[in-house]
Amino acid sequence: MFAAAASDRTVSQPELLRINSMVAELPAFRSLGGDWMSREAQDCGRLLSKPDGMGKIVQMIVGALSPDLRETAYALAAEVASSDLAIKDGEREFLKLLEEAMQLDPLLKAALEKAAVVRHRSILEN
Repeated sequence: MFAAAASDRTVSQPELLRINSMVAELPAFRSLGGDWMSREAQDCGRLLSKPDGMGKIVQMIVGALSPDLRETAYALAAEVASSDLAIKDGEREFLKLLEEAMQLDPLLKAALEKAAVVRHRSILEN
């Protein structure tokens, strides 16, 4: 999630708020300690500043997760990238690397991304 938010070199307020709410609400994060989020964000920032940092982060994610949690990770990354209503080039690049490394089914990937985008639409946009 942090890598998706920071992959465009900025982390917006909507992205931070979405990450915080997902960590607080979702079962995938229940067993993690309170300082986990801050530590992971700092580590992610350090890695992204290095050559091929994004690729290294993707490989770490894929290596750490079971196949079913990889789908969850992709869905959450797409959710964060969509939370500020504009998926930027760096975020697209990260999602593409993640998709390829996870070998996600293209239809599943498209469905996860579309669901993330439509959840962040506003009634006022119409």
